Amino acid sequence: MRKFSLLLAVLAVVIGVVSGCGTGDDAVAQGDTFEFISPGGQVVITYPPEQRKPVAEVSGPDLITDEPLALGDERFADKVVVINVWGSWCGPCRGEADDLETVYENTKDLGVEFLGIDLRDDRQNAKDFVADRNVGFPSIYDFDGITLAALTTPTSVVPTTVVLDREHRPAAVFLKAITAEELEATVRRVAAEAPAATPPADTPASSAPGAP
Repeated sequence: MRKFSLLLAVLAVVIGVVSGCGTGDDAVAQGDTFEFISPGGQVVITYPPEQRKPVAEVSGPDLITDEPLALGDERFADKVVVINVWGSWCGPCRGEADDLETVYENTKDLGVEFLGIDLRDDRQNAKDFVADRNVGFPSIYDFDGITLAALTTPTSVVPTTVVLDREHRPAAVFLKAITAEELEATVRRVAAEAPAATPPADTPASSAPGAP
């Protein structure tokens, strides 16, 4: 049943991409992880900290090296992470590539990392895209959409850019091509957020009031 549900999610992503960047009808966070659906057809959605929930694990083969690459890797730990869903076949993706690289270079010293998800692409064309545009951040190669399904089901817009806070919870979602100005402003705002308060540890019985 779980495999069947995942297959349906992948088909929803692929059908949406082929049919021209469709979006869902409603909703936000559901259950213990996040699902992205565009409420009322919005293309820029922001979430205050109290409404955020972690995304599901994002992983797959590195586009260039084929080594495992995952949001849970050490390089992304405690970082604001910008996830960009792209394809070399996508005109708006080509148009926003320089803007993404500009924001990456301008913000990486603030504790920010970028991670791409390359969807439904010829692998060599995707590698050429990265080389030609001097893309400095890694991408997961996701030809069949399994990684995207885990992250954004049932969102099916390419390009999509998701800004995760340091706890890897969605702070903003762009269901469109971005500009450097709007993305950098969002990334800097999220990077400047105070860390979430850590609940105090339980008081050991030996130190509790009245303990011997």
